[in-house]
Order: sequence, then structure tokens, then C-alpha cells
Amino acid sequence: MIQSESVVDIADNTGAKRALVIRVLGGSTARQGYKRRTASIGDIVVCTVKKALPNSDYMAGNSRKERHTRRLIKAVIVRTKSPVRRRDGSYVRFDSNAAVILDEEKNPKGTRIFGAVARELREKGFMKIVSLASEVV
Repeated sequence: MIQSESVVDIADNTGAKRALVIRVLGGSTARQGYKRRTASIGDIVVCTVKKALPNSDYMAGNSRKERHTRRLIKAVIVRTKSPVRRRDGSYVRFDSNAAVILDEEKNPKGTRIFGAVARELREKGFMKIVSLASEVV
């Protein structure tokens, strides 16, 4: 369950390491009496990069003004700490919350995906991420 202000790890090689979720574009609105939009595996979120490699596009610019400008990105959730129920009754959960940065056509921006991803991404139509991942759980 990812919501606004959640911090997620970035699981690709774009140079970003950690991102803060600003808005959940997909997902549910009602959980246990609360009206809060939460994202699960396969949902798209809007993020801003908080930590990145020094030579990446997300840390470009040396002036103070350029460093503090907000760069919004879209990402898809690939791992969550919260368990996700599958149709056969089993649950899957991971050690960390992770996302993969997307471009305008909903393809991954990076060329490699680090770590395992959930099988639910195949049902949501993110076949390119599933094929790049080292392991599908």
C-alpha cells in the first residue's frame, strides 16, 4: 500500500535511487474506512526524485536554483512491503517498496531492472518490465 508521501526505491538504472510519491494515479480509494488513494503493484504514481547518482540527469545543474527545482516523474510500483493477494489465495510481499521510472509511452526509461518484480505486472500490461527483470515472483 503506497500512498502520498511514501518513499520508494528506484529499481532501474536511470540514476535515481530514491523517490517521494506525490500522487497516486491508479489504485483504490477506500480501505478500512479511510478515503485515501493507495497504490499497489502495477499502479502508476507521480514522484519526485530525492536521491540520485551525481552524474545522472536527475542531479544535473550546479546552481542552487537548479538543484531545488522539482522534477516530476511517473513510475510504476513493482514491489511492496504490504502483502498482495493473488487469485489462488496466496499472498506475495517483498522486503522493500520499489518503483520503475516510466517514459511517456509507459515503457521503462532504464535498460535494466534490479531485483525481483511481481507477476501481477504481466496482467497490467507492463511486459517490457517483466522481460527486463532478472526474476519474476
